[in-house]
Amino acid sequence: MINEEQKEEVKVTPHDTRYLFVLMFSTDPALARRFLARDRNMVGNIRFGKVLETLDKVAENTALAYVHRFYPTARVVTAAIDNIMIRNPADTNHDLVFSAQINHVGRSSMEVGIRVESLGAGSNHIASCYFTMVARSTDSGEAKSLTLAPLDYAQEIEAKRHAKAEQRRQANRDSLAKAEEMPSLDEYLFLKKLHKEQESADFKGIRASELVLESVTRAYPEQENVPKTIFGGYLMRKAYELAALAAEMVAPDRVVPCQVNRINFNQPVLLGDQLKFTARVVYTGKTTIAVQSDIERFSRSAGDKALSNSCLFTFRNVGSEMEPLPVPFIYPVTYAEDARFLIAYRQRVD
Repeated sequence: MINEEQKEEVKVTPHDTRYLFVLMFSTDPALARRFLARDRNMVGNIRFGKVLETLDKVAENTALAYVHRFYPTARVVTAAIDNIMIRNPADTNHDLVFSAQINHVGRSSMEVGIRVESLGAGSNHIASCYFTMVARSTDSGEAKSLTLAPLDYAQEIEAKRHAKAEQRRQANRDSLAKAEEMPSLDEYLFLKKLHKEQESADFKGIRASELVLESVTRAYPEQENVPKTIFGGYLMRKAYELAALAAEMVAPDRVVPCQVNRINFNQPVLLGDQLKFTARVVYTGKTTIAVQSDIERFSRSAGDKALSNSCLFTFRNVGSEMEPLPVPFIYPVTYAEDARFLIAYRQRVD
């Protein structure tokens, strides 16, 4: 392990942390098939849950390479994923390139930025996303955060990325605070109107309580990332896949991912834990469907349970050429549904 004085001497720039990973669909048919969403030709034919799983591993490898400069036996865990906007559809006919680097280093956390692009004819920028990773010690039985050396933001572009990372951190804090705020007068009147409409004898709308899916499984060794801890990418994929099924309950046509609003990792999942996945459609816009997907972990041996992950995904209802198509409006009924509706409403994408 490098001591504090040595850490000060090691000057690492964001460029030094760059990491490149390619899904070689063009030369590996078996890999391409594993990423297929459906066994037919269509635009955007790719399992986005598997892409999320890959993103998490790319972020881990990028962060781990930096942390191992100072703590060779340390590990890193995913703390959050911030606002992935899907800009263009991907498919398994073109290789996918994941270009990552660390934009910001705090006391024990790092922001890893990843740009996803497709190669070949019609190459596109698929998405940009930002992972918050935390360095952990493995020297004792209890995981402890490690103090990291700061990056040297030597170039102007690196300083700008650092500043934007700080803005994203503040925006997340503001978003969490806003989620706890009471409804504004306009929001209150909007919710009141929705509840009033449901009192009509000829009401035929869709209630949020009708659009909930649950799944229960157990964490097994093949899902481990580090000893006894389950891979966060696997959890994200399962949460996303259940969310997509929930979105299909209300979409008249085909749902495709539009945005990952936020994924928070609150508690680690351990080998043998029972996992309960719950996906709820919480809001619909003109052509979009917002789904909250939560993961609870239960340890029968310890007799405890906790919320492991909370996710908010936005899907779009589209036609055969990816053109946006309308979706029916959904109505919250309970206070809990009102609260979830408002969180998605404040982050809405029409």
